[in-house]
Amino acid sequence: MAKDGTNRGGAQIGAGRKRKALAEKIAGGNPGGRRLEMLDLDDAADLEEFEMPPIKDFMKETQKNGMDLCAEEVFTNTYKWLHSISCETLVSSQLVEEHAMSVARWVQCERAISQYGFLAKHPTTGAAIQSPYVSMTQSFLKQVNQIWYQIFQLVKENCVVPVKSRDPQDDLMEQLLSEKRR
Repeated sequence: MAKDGTNRGGAQIGAGRKRKALAEKIAGGNPGGRRLEMLDLDDAADLEEFEMPPIKDFMKETQKNGMDLCAEEVFTNTYKWLHSISCETLVSSQLVEEHAMSVARWVQCERAISQYGFLAKHPTTGAAIQSPYVSMTQSFLKQVNQIWYQIFQLVKENCVVPVKSRDPQDDLMEQLLSEKRR
């Protein structure tokens, strides 16, 4: 408790040393000697096909400016990536939906910045101010990163082999830069 009588400080969410990846624990010979939690994938190894959760309608809607939302594509790519490393059951579909929508909104704000620029006109004084799309872009990008870290942490902690496949988030900026201009 602080001198002014308020409770501040203490344990913070996400603070502390990050958990070591399961593959690193196995490679290191399990120095702590604790029982390692591994996924039993023997039954699932025979299955070729997988059932991806249905894509919700709000992720497919056309936006006010007439452009399509790219959330469906991000959702599908992320699920395919999770399936390729046998981790699609670890991550909830809601978390993948949140990630896809945040990415889609981030891309939408980046498009608006490309179209309208970094500056806007103040409504009362008429002076130049920062475009509101710039701060929205920053907040959506922060959401994208936080959610992606959650997804990747789940994968890293539970995947027996080191994750070396290409990360679907690597293609986001490439997609944004290669879009056709209207």
